[in-house]
Amino acid sequence: MNGTLSLAELDDRIAILRDNLRQLVEQAAGSSGSQDEERTAERIDRQTDELNKLIAERDSRTRK
Repeated sequence: MNGTLSLAELDDRIAILRDNLRQLVEQAAGSSGSQDEERTAERIDRQTDELNKLIAERDSRTRK
């Protein structure tokens, strides 16, 4: 999927993921209960993985 995105689209996705992560961290700080915390931690992990992939893709393209 990432290979088909333009640099502008990659930047947009990166911004969206960063905002999602910010919201998830705020949500995690306000929630209690092990199930909620585990579910939020899993979402944060998935979003962080995707963010790292997109950043790596963008960086590899801009170095060329």
